[in-house]
Amino acid sequence: MLDHLIRSATVVDGTGAPARVADVGIRDGRIAAVTEPGAPHHEPAATVEDAAGLVLTPGFVDPHTHYDAQLFWDPCATPSMNHGVTTVVGGNCGFTLAPLHPERPEDADYTRRMMSRVEGMSLTALERGAPWNWHTFGEYLDALEGRTAVNAGFMVGHCALRRHAMGPDAIGGRPTPEQLRGMLGLLHDAMDAGAWGLSTTRSATHSDGDGAPVASRHAAPDELIALSSAVGEHEGTQLEAIVEGCLDQFADDEIDLLVAMTSAAGRPLNWNVLTIDAAVPERVPRQLLAGERARAAGGRIVALTMPILTPMNMSLGTFCALNLIPGWGETLALPVPERIDRLRDPAVRAELLRRARSKEAGVFRRLADFGRYVVGDTYTKENAGLTGRVVRDIAAERGQDPFHCLTEICANDELRTVLWPMPTDNDPASWELRRRTWEHPDVLLGGSDAGAHLDRMCGAPYTTRFLGDCLRGRELVPLETAVRMLTDDPARLFGLRDRGRIEPGCHADLVLLDPARIDAGPATLVRDLPGGGPRLDAKAVGIVSVRVNGVETVREGRTTGALPGTVLRSGRDTRTVSTR
Repeated sequence: MLDHLIRSATVVDGTGAPARVADVGIRDGRIAAVTEPGAPHHEPAATVEDAAGLVLTPGFVDPHTHYDAQLFWDPCATPSMNHGVTTVVGGNCGFTLAPLHPERPEDADYTRRMMSRVEGMSLTALERGAPWNWHTFGEYLDALEGRTAVNAGFMVGHCALRRHAMGPDAIGGRPTPEQLRGMLGLLHDAMDAGAWGLSTTRSATHSDGDGAPVASRHAAPDELIALSSAVGEHEGTQLEAIVEGCLDQFADDEIDLLVAMTSAAGRPLNWNVLTIDAAVPERVPRQLLAGERARAAGGRIVALTMPILTPMNMSLGTFCALNLIPGWGETLALPVPERIDRLRDPAVRAELLRRARSKEAGVFRRLADFGRYVVGDTYTKENAGLTGRVVRDIAAERGQDPFHCLTEICANDELRTVLWPMPTDNDPASWELRRRTWEHPDVLLGGSDAGAHLDRMCGAPYTTRFLGDCLRGRELVPLETAVRMLTDDPARLFGLRDRGRIEPGCHADLVLLDPARIDAGPATLVRDLPGGGPRLDAKAVGIVSVRVNGVETVREGRTTGALPGTVLRSGRDTRTVSTR
């Protein structure tokens, strides 16, 4: 007997093949049959639903998340699962919660503070929401087993390996031969337990809870090559790396390093995130040059890119991207009263503007057009009525330059004002460049960062927003292509066994959606983290049902409470992907 039968759905199977109307039967967590509507079924079904007029797709795979901690207090990985994501990839950017040294309990506190600073997670939620009852990476995976609604796979973070093997010397030091052997042993143990491979970062934007460069930023190329070679000794593994040029354009030595890593491992390497802007036409070819050189060397490098614009809000009161502009950190680190005094000083504002608009600001220069900021949440009567207004319009009314106007608005709120920079790359030329770039074999859609920067951005709804745009908006790619990009493409990159398609024998990770409504609502601030902390959430529109391993986890926007997710382990749940 079938467990469930979905009748007369418009099946978009993930391969890119034309949509077709079919009945889909589920048994024991897998797709048992895909048949023509009305064809005789050889066995009855325990439950049946009519899906006429609805689209059935494979579950979406998000290739870059930071749900490593959130899954302990939120097994549904909200809002991702509500938007049709059935598999999440965590442990990215060199940051994981394991391994932890069993004789240094302070390492757990260090890790929490690092994750709070570098990934914008609530420190209180990290302290209260996760059990922290593991030391090895395998024990961490075991702690999640059986308690998630989504499938989840994890890379092992270079920073955790370094901290375990080197202690405090991981910051600023180079490993001794014995310490490097210790790191390699930890990495092998993690992959034996199911880690998907190694993630690392060399980005100057990544600092720990003390403000120091995170541990992996101190690694020399020979250390990275040794670790990459170890990855290649295990079935179904990967590499993920962040370097300084990921945000803008790679330097030659960065391309050389990425190529050496993927070649040493014989495994694909993905990086995040390729930003596409027609105003910078040289960026895409420069970034994709890494993939060309990798293929010539026997490796593979894949760029992740988002199919929607995901704004990140700013604040003069808390740590955000503005702090990363050269010359801004010192002022924005002052106590609030002193910070306000400095920001009200015309000479200080002029210097901050100069630095923000200079070449040294790099990719952060796009944050310097303060007239294009939209005022978000405000907190005092002086700012009443400003929410939703553009700063340049307010500045014109007040006879002030935009940056002066913005600082006064924020000062009235004691710097608590939320600011939303309007994107500069929302023009037709940039969207056409995106469409062409998505066709490149070294480009994969994804990079939501879901689970990180919780009160700053909400990238998780990219799946539903992209599909809505494809069906009723810009219509840049057909529905069948869009679904393939969200399902089969990431499943193939990571070597996921029997996922990403609607075919007999595949795991029944399924999304049933209404093509007339599919979309995402606006991001709103909610306070539901452990300890009452804030995060941004966005409701899914037009998602009728989500199934993970055959079990329904979402129905009409509400989670069912079922926890059918699997901790996906390398080798068992992933196969080795050729770099040739």
